[in-house]
This record gives sequence, C-alpha cells and structure tokens, in this order.
Amino acid sequence: MMAVTHSTPAPAAEARRGRWLETPGRAFSEAVLRRRLLGVPAQFGIWAWLLPLLIAVLGGVLRFYRLGEPGSLVFDETYYVKDAYSYLQSGYERDWPDDANESFNAGRPDVLLDTPEYVVHPPVGKWMIAAGMWLFGSDNAFGWRFGAALTGTLSILLIALIAQALFKSTALGGIAGLLTAIDGHHLVHSRTSLLDIFLMFWIVAAFGCLLLDRSDGRRRLAAKIARLTGSSGVPHPSRLLYGPWILWRPWRLAAAVSLGLAVGTKWSGLAFVAVFGLLCVFWDLSARRTAGISEWFSAGVLRDGVPAFFTMIPVAALTYLASWTGWLRSNNAYDRNWAASNPSGSWGWLPDWLRSLAEYHRSAYTFHNGLHSEHPYESNAWTWLFMGRPTSFYYQSEEAGQGACHAAGGCSEAVTVVGNPLIWWAAAACLLVLLFCWAGRRDWRAGAILAGVAAGYLPWFLYPERTTFFFYAISFQPFLVLALTYTLGLALGRPTDPPWRRRQGVLVVGLFVAAALLVSAFFLPVWTAELIDYNQWRWRMWMPSWI
Repeated sequence: MMAVTHSTPAPAAEARRGRWLETPGRAFSEAVLRRRLLGVPAQFGIWAWLLPLLIAVLGGVLRFYRLGEPGSLVFDETYYVKDAYSYLQSGYERDWPDDANESFNAGRPDVLLDTPEYVVHPPVGKWMIAAGMWLFGSDNAFGWRFGAALTGTLSILLIALIAQALFKSTALGGIAGLLTAIDGHHLVHSRTSLLDIFLMFWIVAAFGCLLLDRSDGRRRLAAKIARLTGSSGVPHPSRLLYGPWILWRPWRLAAAVSLGLAVGTKWSGLAFVAVFGLLCVFWDLSARRTAGISEWFSAGVLRDGVPAFFTMIPVAALTYLASWTGWLRSNNAYDRNWAASNPSGSWGWLPDWLRSLAEYHRSAYTFHNGLHSEHPYESNAWTWLFMGRPTSFYYQSEEAGQGACHAAGGCSEAVTVVGNPLIWWAAAACLLVLLFCWAGRRDWRAGAILAGVAAGYLPWFLYPERTTFFFYAISFQPFLVLALTYTLGLALGRPTDPPWRRRQGVLVVGLFVAAALLVSAFFLPVWTAELIDYNQWRWRMWMPSWI
C-alpha cells in the first residue's frame, strides 16, 4: 500500500486559509469583522474617478450635441414641457389654448390661460424640466430639454460609480458607464423632456445610496461588536444574542429622499420603495448572521427592519409631499379647494388641504387604472426585453429636392426609442446568468441587480389591459446594463486567473464593447433626428414592428 503523507500547504493556499480563519481571540476584532462583512477592500487609484468622469463627458457630448433638434415639441413633450412652463409662471399647471403647440414651437410660450389644468403625474420631473427653461429660456428646444440632457449625463456617472463599487473594478465601472452612454434608449430619453429620465435618475441615486448604506452599516456593526469583547477578545454569548443597535443610517435617509423624489416624478417609483426597502432588510439580516449574531433573524427584523421602516417611509412620504408645494401654496390649482366645497362628516377633522390633495390623488389613480385607449405605438410588457415595439417619438419625411433632401428616394428624420440591440438582447440573456449566480452561488450583487429589474419591470404585468409603452423600461434599464456588466466581468475572469485566461477574457469583452460601439454609431441617426436617406432609415428598422 502507498503510504499517506502530509505535505505542507502551498504558500498561496496557506495565505487564503489564513485570510478567513482566525483564532477565537481575533475573530471578533474590528479588522476581522470588517473583512468578513465587506470582503477584502479594493484599491482604487486616480482612474476610479477619472474614467467615470471621462465617460460621462462622452455621454454628455452625445446628449447635448444638436439637442435643439427637432425644434418642435415631440411626443409627450406636448404635456410636460408646457406644464413646466406653467410652473415657472404660477407654481401649478394651467390650461392652454388649442393651438398652443404652434405658439410654443414658434418661440411664443406666453399663451397660457388662467384656468387650472387637470394632470395625473406628480411635479418633480416637471420642475426639473422647468429648471432648464429658467436657465436657458422657454422659447427654444435646448432650454426645455436641458434638464433631461443634464440628468441623463449625471446618471451615466452614477451608474459607472455604482458598477465600480459593486464589482470592485474600475474597468467594469467604465464598461457600465460606456454601455449606458451609447445605448439609444437612454440617449433618446436624455434628449427629450419626458418624465421617465428623471424617474430613472432618482431610482439610480437611491440604489447608490443604499449601497453606501450597506457598507457604512456593516462598518458600524463591526465596530460596535468589537467594543463588546472582553479581555479574552470574545463577546459574552448574551451580547451576541441580538447584537447592537445601528440606528444612525444617514445614507439610508438619503436613499429615502431619492425614493420620495422618484415617486414625486411618477407613481411607478412606489415599486422601488417596496423592493429597495426589503433589500435593506435582507442585507441587514445577512450582516448580522455573518457577524455571528445568534438570533440574527429576529435582530435583523426588529433592530434593523423596524427602524428602517419608520425612518425611510416617513422621510420618503414627506419628500413626496414637499414636491407638491406649488400646488399647496396656490389658490387656483385644480381641485385645490375641493374640500371646502365637499364637507365630510367622517374626514372633516383633517385639514382641507390634505383632503383636497387626497381627492386629487384618488382621481389620478382612477385615471391610471382606466387608461385603455389605443395607441399605434403601445407595447405590452412581454415584448420590452427584446424591443418588440419601440416607440416613435418623432418622424418626418421629405421628398427629393425638398429642403436639404437630395436622395432620389426621399429622406427621413426620426427620433425612435430603440435601444442598441446588441446591448439589450445580450442583457436580457444575462438575466438568466444572474438568476443562477444569485440562487446557486448566493451572490448578493446578482440579487440586488435582479431586484432593480423586478421593481421596474414586473409590476407592469399586473395591468395587461392598460396602455403601456416600451419607453417605460428606462426605469430599470440601468439594472440591465449592470446585469450585462456582471456577466462581462465573469468573462473577463479574476486577477488570480492564469495569464492565458485573462487574455481570452480581455479579448472577448473588448470585442463585445467594440461591436456595441459600432452598432450605436449605425443607429445614431435615428436617435438624434438626423436627416438621412429613406433607405438608410429602413436599414435601421430591423423588425417590421419597429416601423
């Protein structure tokens, strides 16, 4: 028989084992707890900020170049831009004459009527549009689209920094920012003043704040547990039963403000309030379990979950309420004086302004639920991931010899909300990879990204009869990019992989990014209203349902 010998472990294996296994006297030191809770910290250099900033500048160039084209209101700009102008004049929405679009497009927006207008979306996004109009004027398309372009550019920076923090990689952060910058779905939203780009921005901001809160909360937990240790270096079991309270969570409050602003832009932000709130609780449960808390589930629910609910929800609600300040301070806004004309025996003890606001919301909720009107570009949520029916925001055709058109077959000028097909279709496939990594490997990053997709996507399946559009998908598009970046990170490999494996990974990822850049260059004319040959426009309509 062959004798069994015990060899000395290789230095690398010994180092890895020593990194995670500690003596009882050191297991609850702050440094070791931090390593267990947060992993090995990444070392970032100057490129950690420089690369995201450079990519945001590139995205900004794409968004601001020819921002004033087309020079007329497109698609739902006819509602939100005019509402924003109304805010600048009176703080609430007012009615417009029937020919208001012609006056607005001609640079004469001052045809506003004195009567209030009934609208069904909250004010935040319209105030953000109004800010650009206040800076650059209400008589030009650049002014009324400036807020959207700036918000879209800033979101590129946020997504790059979020990806960098998630994956502990400057390169992957840069890839996520670049894919966002060149995707047509995000680009078109950044160049038109609809509300959805502002909704997306506040959702991304909230997610980034929660990531910061996750790290900050775990550092605080490690420090507090370390202070519970005695001379032996091990806390008494009674002190590890539930663990310490972690009540001061400033980044969680910042996330609540961002979520309140998201809901204050569109009510679809409510799903993110619920999902992100649950995400916080799950992260806290995991932190207490990893730290060695015996009753980690009860402690996570009672000492983390309950305080989170009673801080985040009120802060988000107050932020949302504050967004209605213009309506509340007015005397003539729609339904502002409803309560005075409708006394109530049951609810009369409430202030009139609150009852009037509640009635306004009830009416708007009824409108949203009953929105079943047909539209040529409506799109069921089932088709969104593969872009079955992109939305046409603007289309004009010109005959040969008309204006600047010299093509024999005529010319087209279009703004179509179609994403980069390579990015979108690859990202949709990557969701399956993330499901495996979350369920099989328990990777919290995959779960967090999937939670963002679920919050923005799944609620729309509850309203199969409602008129919906593909461009609503912008709310979860950043999480699709993060899912794609996650998978590209797997293809890239780990720093400890053999050189040949890393070279293969760099080649695959590099080819994908280069192909995505070429596809975006090809589609750019139909995202930015460039005048092109009609046949060239048809070449970019890859599916009949895109026309």
